[in-house]
Amino acid sequence: MNFLQFSADQDPGANFGELLKRVGLSPFASVPQSILEDMPHATTCVAVRCSDGVVMGGDRRATSGNLISHRGMEKVVQADEFSGVAIAGAAGPAMEMVKLFQLQIEHYEKVEGQSLSLEGKANQLSMFVRNNLPAAMQGLMVVPIFAGYDNDINQGRIWDYDATGGRYEERDFVATGSGQLHASTVLRVSWRRDISTQQAVELVSRALWEASDADSATGGPDLLRGIYPIVATITHTGFTRIDDTALAGIYNAITTGVQQR
Repeated sequence: MNFLQFSADQDPGANFGELLKRVGLSPFASVPQSILEDMPHATTCVAVRCSDGVVMGGDRRATSGNLISHRGMEKVVQADEFSGVAIAGAAGPAMEMVKLFQLQIEHYEKVEGQSLSLEGKANQLSMFVRNNLPAAMQGLMVVPIFAGYDNDINQGRIWDYDATGGRYEERDFVATGSGQLHASTVLRVSWRRDISTQQAVELVSRALWEASDADSATGGPDLLRGIYPIVATITHTGFTRIDDTALAGIYNAITTGVQQR
């Protein structure tokens, strides 16, 4: 078996993205303008801090212009045991970025023999977003939310990003995507510092429902197909996805409340 060897000044170390570049496999190549209009785009994602950690959520719809290209896209992805990523923007580059980010975390642990801190993971994701800037300038923007449970301080933490890779830690909640305005309005009105995990799950579900009601690119619960938004909790016990049965009960209650207005 042949192994790649690098000189001291060319060694990428624990940086998986840099390793790909060294062997000629840049993960963020430019995209021809001719296919940009038909590229599926993910829409609305949110994250909320709660008393036990963080709750993340995202709708399941991807759109290509005025068309619904996918109804069951998974926009909330587990990064490792105690962190997750929610993605909005160009669907293809976003999913590729998340997979590379997951590999980067594993690669670092194998090379360094220890896990990255939660803030270190946030920094690594910032690097991937920054590397995507040339594609973002063409219209393939990826705007993720990164959240996790910090075992060093025993609390949940949330970061959002801009297209240049700038990262910003949020102390309460954040929303991104085409339904950001509507979702963040719901969060701003109802969020409080002592909110429990279950209450945060219900709040995230409500925020996504309101976003889907006002934004055509955001998908709400699809009762006909049994498709519900993805909602996950991240606490001291790790990343846990809320099952569809529980979400169905929450959305039935939301629908009943709306009908009684």
